[in-house]
Amino acid sequence: MKVEIWSDVACPFCYIGKRSFEDALSKFSDKDKVEVVYRSFELDPKTPKDVEQDVHDMLAAKYGMTRDKAKEMGQNVSRMAELSGLKFEFDTMILTNTFDAHRLTHYAAKYGKRPDMTEQLFKAYFTDSKHVGDHEVLAGLAEDIGLNKQEVLEVLASSEYTAEVRAEEHDAQQLGVNGVPFFVINRKVGISGAQSAEYFLNALKQVWAEESDKPKLTVLGNEDGSICTDDGCSV
Repeated sequence: MKVEIWSDVACPFCYIGKRSFEDALSKFSDKDKVEVVYRSFELDPKTPKDVEQDVHDMLAAKYGMTRDKAKEMGQNVSRMAELSGLKFEFDTMILTNTFDAHRLTHYAAKYGKRPDMTEQLFKAYFTDSKHVGDHEVLAGLAEDIGLNKQEVLEVLASSEYTAEVRAEEHDAQQLGVNGVPFFVINRKVGISGAQSAEYFLNALKQVWAEESDKPKLTVLGNEDGSICTDDGCSV
């Protein structure tokens, strides 16, 4: 069974949803037969690499609210994150464009490390307050999971993996994905948002049961019917 997860590094609910899904998967009896693939999605492709606003001012401007109200909203999300064992630092979070971070996950996939890279990026952005739009920072994060820092810098300085990111974003559009996180199980069931672990677990069980319950062939005929097998043909 294959689960595809569209997410963005700068999406708090993507990180929370990731943890909830991982919790569900750990309790799924056939978890060893589930392939999890992370997909790219940019919430705001127009965000510049360097942003002067902090997250509170950005949210206040975006939603037409006061800075205090924006901070309160961030605190509410932080409390949700804590329930999933995560720590969010909204006060020191560094806003940036996430396109290069997405390209880096595709490079990491070349070495079978896309899940590790995805986790590193989420933690760097939401917990460690790192600038995940900065190439040196990204290369350092890649090095932390065993990738070659110099090679990563060369990749980021080029346009490599641009097509791969765009292809996954286009795929999301074709599937009707307009928000993240978005989970797709076997291209049969789509789940929008950071649902509870119980919700994800039930969805996994449902799809697994449906896929396992393949229509069985009804065999008709009687003993007089002539057939051939590996042992020979009946005469």
